[in-house]
Amino acid sequence: MGLNSRIKSLIFAGCSIVTIGALAAFSSSRQNEKICEKVSIRIDNEYNNYFIGDKEVRNLLTREGDRKLEGLSNQDIDLKNLEKRIEANKFVKDAEVYRGLDGNIQVFVKQNRPIARIIRQDQDVYIDAEGNILPLSDRYTARVIPITKSALIKPTDKGFFKDSLGQSYLSLLQFIEKDEFWKAQLAQMHIDGKGKVSFLPQVGDHTIEFGKPVKVEEKFKKLAVLYKEILPTMGWDRYKRVNVEFEEQIICE
Repeated sequence: MGLNSRIKSLIFAGCSIVTIGALAAFSSSRQNEKICEKVSIRIDNEYNNYFIGDKEVRNLLTREGDRKLEGLSNQDIDLKNLEKRIEANKFVKDAEVYRGLDGNIQVFVKQNRPIARIIRQDQDVYIDAEGNILPLSDRYTARVIPITKSALIKPTDKGFFKDSLGQSYLSLLQFIEKDEFWKAQLAQMHIDGKGKVSFLPQVGDHTIEFGKPVKVEEKFKKLAVLYKEILPTMGWDRYKRVNVEFEEQIICE
């Protein structure tokens, strides 16, 4: 390629970049001048949770109605700030706020998912799949396994399920949440002062002594044999105590 050809190519490329930049700036300027006429809100209810609705999201966006978005130009709307405001709500896992081509605001909210409810003397709380503490809601009650008061879980301890000790209990709860059979069958969980877990089932008049939250899958496999092969034949009220704490053993009394 000759020198003149190279110069022409560089000039053409430079002009193209300038043109594209100018068009982008013009488009952005036109977009900023557009007025928001409507705010559309979509809430993901993947897990059938209804902790937050359109009204609550709209209140977060408008500071309880003090600053409505409708009628504002795009340049006067801080999308990132709106996202942070929504995500400050404990029941919101993630929020996305963006403009449509028409200048209107689109809001997508993904809700948090509680997997257990801790029963406490002062006030019950939920925990989510990451071990975060969530408050109760006047709007909706989640159908999750309750955990009764334990010496391990202090009333003011918000980080129990995130430390090295609590992680094993959180993993146990995550296992139950993902298994449709055990999620339906286990009515209550208790952690005693020694850290041992026990369950009360929905069906049957017995207590399941699970022990420490180790070898979780192995213990539930033993319980599955009992529930699917033995109890239907022997009777659901045959035993008062079922222990799967020890390796390769299942004790029924």
